[in-house]
Amino acid sequence: MGVLEGKVVLVTGAAGGIGKECALLAAREGAKVVVNDLGGSVAGGDEGSAGPAEATAAEIRAAGGQAVSNSESVTDIEAVRHMVQQALDEFGGLHAVINPAGILRDGMFHKMSDADWDAVIAVHLRGAYNVSRATIEHFRGQEEGSYVHFTSTSGLIGNIGQANYAAAKLGVMGLSRILAMEGAMKNVRSNIIAPFAWTRMIATIPVKDEASAERVGRMQRSMRADQVAQLAVALASPESKDVSSQIFGVRGNEVVLFDQPRPVRSMANTEGWSPRSLIDVALPAMKNDFTSLGASATVFPYDPI
Repeated sequence: MGVLEGKVVLVTGAAGGIGKECALLAAREGAKVVVNDLGGSVAGGDEGSAGPAEATAAEIRAAGGQAVSNSESVTDIEAVRHMVQQALDEFGGLHAVINPAGILRDGMFHKMSDADWDAVIAVHLRGAYNVSRATIEHFRGQEEGSYVHFTSTSGLIGNIGQANYAAAKLGVMGLSRILAMEGAMKNVRSNIIAPFAWTRMIATIPVKDEASAERVGRMQRSMRADQVAQLAVALASPESKDVSSQIFGVRGNEVVLFDQPRPVRSMANTEGWSPRSLIDVALPAMKNDFTSLGASATVFPYDPI
């Protein structure tokens, strides 16, 4: 028996990349799958197409699994409610949401348009809200449910040119934490994954120097979407019932558990602080514990395993 035997799973962004691999693997592990994908471009904003989601669903059915397709947008709460109803109508239930749907509109913050900010927030953060809000009462009512949302090291650590994406993905971290805390008594879990994988989204990142070209090359060779799917499906499974509110990374064959913000140093002054004493005493004393400005590559400088 697979780890999702008898379960129904909604997978967003499932026409390609990580989403598709999650949908295919969930089906192989016994799930009935609602395959969602707008069928649009990496940047979003176009009308999309029903074909890509249906292609993934057809591939699942051809392999002996059960799947239906949906080409609506995660940015529309009514559309997401329809996805949930589709799962209930077609398969009689819904037990997990795997939510890697996303777009990129990179650019330096001082040049970023309002439209590019809003579009990325809408898909990643509003989309995570929508799929969670549309399912949370169902999950709580049946006292079973798992969210596997996706974050990014662009938010957890930082990458230049991705302020919109970073803000949205760090917001997803906060959302997942509260979903897990509030859902604990009802057996509703939420975890997030920061994936390292070569996908069409990653392919849009400009390569401007030899170091970044080599980094992209390593990712292309050694960090695949199907490796990320293994953890996503494991977290969706009820067999991971004791795993919630965690932040994971997948980097090739390596699974990373990230820490979460907690105090690292404190300074107290019984007489109270002033701007001058903070500048002269407190901030210098804390300096050795400051987080550096290094991007993701400085935290993961080694080749993937």
